[in-house]
Amino acid sequence: MKEAFLYDRLEGLRVRCNLCSHYCVIDDGRQGRCGVRENREGTLFSLVYGRPIARSIDPIEKKPLFHFLPGSLSYSLATVGCNLTCLHCQNAEISQMPTDLGRIAGGRAEPREIVREALDHGCASISYTYTEPTVFAEYVCDIGKLAHQSGIKNVLVTNGFMSPQAVARLGPLIDAANVDLKAFSESFYKDICGARLKPVLESILGLKEQGVFVELTTLLIPGANDSEEELAELAAWIASGPGVDTPWHVSRFHPTYRLIDRGPTPAASLDAAFKIGRRAGLKYIYLGNVPGRGGEDTLCPSCKAGLISRRGFTVLENNLKAGACPECGLAVPGVFG
Repeated sequence: MKEAFLYDRLEGLRVRCNLCSHYCVIDDGRQGRCGVRENREGTLFSLVYGRPIARSIDPIEKKPLFHFLPGSLSYSLATVGCNLTCLHCQNAEISQMPTDLGRIAGGRAEPREIVREALDHGCASISYTYTEPTVFAEYVCDIGKLAHQSGIKNVLVTNGFMSPQAVARLGPLIDAANVDLKAFSESFYKDICGARLKPVLESILGLKEQGVFVELTTLLIPGANDSEEELAELAAWIASGPGVDTPWHVSRFHPTYRLIDRGPTPAASLDAAFKIGRRAGLKYIYLGNVPGRGGEDTLCPSCKAGLISRRGFTVLENNLKAGACPECGLAVPGVFG
């Protein structure tokens, strides 16, 4: 175990965790909502430090990040635990393990071992992903510092329900983030995820202010977050907040975990979201979970030249020249070195 950061000691051996926007007040001997941060006699501990449950070598496009070191490999890891309870979680067996099963599982790997393995596999980055990295933030920070010393970038794949204190703590170590902007209604976040929308929006803007390169993902769930009115509000917020250059991934839903009362997202809904994003002025919109159907390529928003062609998580061709369109010279937002 490792003592957690970002918490306050309260009266009666209670503590308040300040890591995410739940701000859990935790009694002695109990855990926060994530199930992986425990109060022991007035000291808050991380139960998952150095205990990865999943490690893999992924293409960076799987995060998904399309404007960050395209075609490179990313060492991906996660511990168990999550601060949300999304009914449609595709990794529920590990994200919800502490709360669904009351178990903390995982191997043992110190930060230096993670960085060494990333170097050995030729990875340009380390991605904190699969579950919610906020809940293992101490581990992220210690790995991230060593990664930067070794010339490796850090990537956060997050639900964004972190506190401003966590954004400030993690921001200097994170080079890129994909944030799930799951919907644009408080009711969706409350009923489907057990969270709130506003802190997610604030985290997205906070990460941008910290200099983190941000891409956004929205999983379209039929009858839940796919109305044209809601998508128009969401796209308008992206345009006015993070900016029209922010890549937006619109992905197809498949029934899973506890949300199995509806079918996969119709292709027409993805197409409608694409058009809505275009009307809002968004320049880089991608369709996910429909490989080979189109909507995966990066086109120059000025002259429409093909810049990066993809199929699924594979880059087929990259025509960028020093991060710019080879035809008209327009600079493309991202990290392409």
